[in-house]
Amino acid sequence: MQRGQNVENNNKPHASPLQNAKDIRAHPRRGSFPSAVPGKHAKIQFSPSSSSKHDWIGPPDRLSNLRPIIYHIPEQETPLERQLRHLRQETEDWNHAFWTNQNVAFSQEKEDYILLQLKAKGLSERDETGRKRTLNSEEMAVFYKDFLDKNFQKHASYNKEWYRRNFRITLLMARVALQNTLRTLMGKGRGKEEGRTSGRSTT
Repeated sequence: MQRGQNVENNNKPHASPLQNAKDIRAHPRRGSFPSAVPGKHAKIQFSPSSSSKHDWIGPPDRLSNLRPIIYHIPEQETPLERQLRHLRQETEDWNHAFWTNQNVAFSQEKEDYILLQLKAKGLSERDETGRKRTLNSEEMAVFYKDFLDKNFQKHASYNKEWYRRNFRITLLMARVALQNTLRTLMGKGRGKEEGRTSGRSTT
């Protein structure tokens, strides 16, 4: 699985602040974002203060296991910077949707497989004490291999799109860095422009 994603891992990591980031419990997009139920959207009203200078990163989503991000919008954002931010946000949303759907499908198919195997053995879903029955590692290995084989093409397409998007993001980041360097060398940095503007008087 890509992006550090493991559909077999049910242990959710605890939320913790990251360097140069704020820890929040909100989704990256201001407005709406796909909720835990595919096909539905949850309205998010959170928006960082205008004085914020960092990206805001939330705890892992319970279905996609990915941390949502609200990207910082710099003052006097250039069209190139805006293009980069939009592409990064779009990629975050696309990635979240893919892993949400993938993990939901994995969990449902895994549950169906276990019930089917238990039924074939003449066993109920729960034992005499009410605890859910499980299968051994050899039996589950059959399901894991079948799931990966069945989704091989989907994962290959995901990887191809993932690399394509990251290549575009990397190029845009390089262009933004070059743009900011030229602005600084020409004395047109954001701080200097704001200083000149605030120092002007009107008559």
